[in-house]
Amino acid sequence: MKDEDNKYTDSGIEIQKVYTYPDLYNSPAPKGFRENPGEFPFTRGVQADMYRGRFWTMRQYAGFSTAEESNRRYHYLISQGVNGLSVAFDLPTQIGYDSDHELSEGEVGKVGVAIDSIHDMEALFKGIRLQDISTSMTINATGFILLAFYVAIAKKQNADLVQIQGTIQNDILKEYAARGTYIYPPKPSMRIVTDIFEWCSKELPKWNTISISGYHIREAGSTAVQEIAFTLANGKAYVQAAINKGLDINVFGKRLSFFFNAHNNLFEEVAKFRAARRMWAKIMKDAGATDEKAMMLRFHSQTGGSTLTAQQPLNNISRVTVQSLAAVLGGTQSLHTNGYDEALNLPTEEAASIALRTQQIIAFESGVSDTADPLAGSYFVEKLTAEVESAAWELIDTIDKMGGAVAAIEQGFIQNEIASSAYAYQQKVESGQKIIVGVNSFTTKQEITPPSFKINDNIRKLQTDKLNLLRKERNNAASSECLKKIKEHATNNQNLMPVVIKAVENFCTLGEISDALRSVFGEHK
Repeated sequence: MKDEDNKYTDSGIEIQKVYTYPDLYNSPAPKGFRENPGEFPFTRGVQADMYRGRFWTMRQYAGFSTAEESNRRYHYLISQGVNGLSVAFDLPTQIGYDSDHELSEGEVGKVGVAIDSIHDMEALFKGIRLQDISTSMTINATGFILLAFYVAIAKKQNADLVQIQGTIQNDILKEYAARGTYIYPPKPSMRIVTDIFEWCSKELPKWNTISISGYHIREAGSTAVQEIAFTLANGKAYVQAAINKGLDINVFGKRLSFFFNAHNNLFEEVAKFRAARRMWAKIMKDAGATDEKAMMLRFHSQTGGSTLTAQQPLNNISRVTVQSLAAVLGGTQSLHTNGYDEALNLPTEEAASIALRTQQIIAFESGVSDTADPLAGSYFVEKLTAEVESAAWELIDTIDKMGGAVAAIEQGFIQNEIASSAYAYQQKVESGQKIIVGVNSFTTKQEITPPSFKINDNIRKLQTDKLNLLRKERNNAASSECLKKIKEHATNNQNLMPVVIKAVENFCTLGEISDALRSVFGEHK
């Protein structure tokens, strides 16, 4: 009789939780083949049994229009089996402008949800207990304000802040290098990042205080090697900044997380993830970490948005499947799968549902989650892991000699490397050397156009009306005093999080808080 706790193939062959060298060769493993999952340097994964113990968190990135509209999508996704939310914010929210600001015109609610105040945040999570779900927020320059909104809502729900789980991206260096949604100059921006580290270590201990992001570096055109090299170099800069602030690497190191792209080349992506874990373990050990949990590279992944094609969009379902397999075989802790129609518009409910079902089929039907690091020991994968690692170390050494990631960004090195790779890749596509199915090969005259998902152009007026009402009904003297305190803390180098939380609880808006800090820090040009 089969043990129900065990796993078997459809032919009845029992599957072990982990396979190692002796299982195949019946002899002790030579040096280099002695690693087990869950053991330093974590090449094979950060948990001993990986997905046998628990699946990765299945997230869907969502956010558009008003908070009320996005809340409806969140409830739909939860009903379909999502166990982690991932919030997309619109551009004004990302760069610190309220919806009624003149620079917000034409962008409110378009690429994410518009969040101007605590009222919007409350509407965004209406009917969702924050203590019961993990939330990832893709926000950087204004990340501390969105975290303050989130904490304020959790307090209103009487949640235990010690139990609140989630991640805030909070990776400003990649904004300077690849994405562009920064506000303040690098030095004060790094100070805000470490303020979050410090405050969360005491008040929100289960919160991942940063998601050091290679995703956007890859979307900007980098190679897989550049993605992990530049991301880990940025990670080193954050670690050093936190150490310089006097924080304990064994405490804040456990709350660092990463965010990587899952691209089309299955084996190179698996090798990339394995190499990144091994490299980060060494980086953290060399920086002084002694707790192995502070050396673990835990990461969220998302399938490659830039790989989606408007031509023959149903092909994107296959692309997302390959990319998802790469993420799972590479040991991701969390995964978002893109909708097949996202090269044309925001994902429809149908596309979002298919994307989630892709993860569920991989988890429950494919068998790839039945044993930890199933590609370990493959001649190709092991050699490729080592070669990706070696090439990434070369880039990191170059960055270190320049003075670190901040200096490399200021000198334009990282930006130029990404741009050169993007140009070379596009040349290969244009020449036909790189085949993109349905774009430069295997094309058809008739295209399938999925249903379009459009955002109401009236959203800015709706948000402006809400802002006008908020400013009329709040205690403006109290909110002005809160903004004054924020400026004082910024000037005196005191931790910003407590005064920002108090400000949002007194109905200060995102734009007002951002402007208060603009008056102290200035803007990065």
